[in-house]
Amino acid sequence: MALVDPDRLFPVETGLRGLTRALYESVADLPIISPHGHCDPQWFAENKRFPNPAELFVIPDHYVFRMLVSQGVPLTDLGVPRVDGGPTETDPRLIWKRFAEHYYLLRGTPSAMWLNHSFEHVFGLDVPLSAETADMYYDHIDAKLAQDDFRPRALFDRFKIEALATTEGALDDLKWHRQIRESGWQGRVITTYRPDAVVDPEFEGFADNVAELGAITGEDTATWDGYLNAHRARRAYFKEFGATASDHGHATARTEDLSAADANALFQKALKGTCTADEADAFRGHMLTEMARMSLEDGLTLQIHPGARRNHSAPVFAAHGRDKGFDIPGRTDYVGALRPLLDAVGMERDLTVILFTLDETTYGRELAPMAGAYPALRLGPPWWFFDSYEGIRKFREATTETCGFYNTAGFNDDTRAFCSIPARHDVARRSDCAYLATLVATGRLREDEAFEVAQDLTYRLAKEAYRL
Repeated sequence: MALVDPDRLFPVETGLRGLTRALYESVADLPIISPHGHCDPQWFAENKRFPNPAELFVIPDHYVFRMLVSQGVPLTDLGVPRVDGGPTETDPRLIWKRFAEHYYLLRGTPSAMWLNHSFEHVFGLDVPLSAETADMYYDHIDAKLAQDDFRPRALFDRFKIEALATTEGALDDLKWHRQIRESGWQGRVITTYRPDAVVDPEFEGFADNVAELGAITGEDTATWDGYLNAHRARRAYFKEFGATASDHGHATARTEDLSAADANALFQKALKGTCTADEADAFRGHMLTEMARMSLEDGLTLQIHPGARRNHSAPVFAAHGRDKGFDIPGRTDYVGALRPLLDAVGMERDLTVILFTLDETTYGRELAPMAGAYPALRLGPPWWFFDSYEGIRKFREATTETCGFYNTAGFNDDTRAFCSIPARHDVARRSDCAYLATLVATGRLREDEAFEVAQDLTYRLAKEAYRL
């Protein structure tokens, strides 16, 4: 019995299904480029076994536990730590059983497809997960994790990952990346510069974070010039450990291009903690333009992903902290918000700015027309809530007519769940091939072109966008 249909996500019409299958088979075994994600570099530095099935599949994955929480299962019952160190479930088998008992809640979701793909293709399981099979699953996966072939580096090679980018904050010492480099292992695991904690005046401890940035770099970050130079120094340090991109998660897509005097005035207010909400947003927006200019200097690709209403549940944030399944999409303006940045650098051919969205309504109205005009812009793939068959199809249908395929950036998996990486890329490859087959069948693309585009969407565009 197979957990996943070999023809999943292919069109039901026979002719289209055959062409989709042929396109998919031409890209199914290509290496994985994973240029934007949140895996832990410590896994690859130490190459220790993953502790147990619960810590591999449940505890770190907000895609999984948020669904169970929505049906009344407390985060503490699923082993998600509390920020105050208070009591939470620590028995991994009990956590797994609770997960298995509620696995039916994921029916029809991308998460179920990713998990079933991992269970079958990574661990060789061929019966569904349920309360009745929970112990069998746990014992089988736990036994596999004890084998050398299931350590992080072995799985990295088995998954055919050519490059994997993790994401670290500006203050991170990158010790795990250093350990990877010094180990002599040939797997390409690189870092990404994420400066939110030192560019967002509303981030917890902003002033202290900026002071630490100065201490790390030897720059006087109480001054505007020193603050900018400290960013340049950290970006250079991150590049030493393979970084090819920076990543910026802001509440809005707002950009500004302020004079040095006005920027410094906002900066000083930010350090004192006296910014209004609008002033904080303006400062974040100006820093996006500064980061774009720095990208022209050092070549880092600039990623902007606005629109997440972070930590929507105040009680969950207070108890468990960030990234616990309560970041919710919101309406986002791009046309007006990005204009200051685009007026400053949008026509630069040597700059790559990748735009992501959690607001699907902007695909055809805003994002595709801009990416179809400005040389600096590329569209990131559907992600987070939309890295699914439906999300990818809607993205292609809404954007291709205006910006084509070659103003997009391939696919990224954006995950903390390591074993889901091949599953997510498989969904993207199948979904894109189904769309390409439709274009061929309706006379909008030659068949030979479809095979070439399939290769580009799967592999080449991500390498080019992220300078890999």
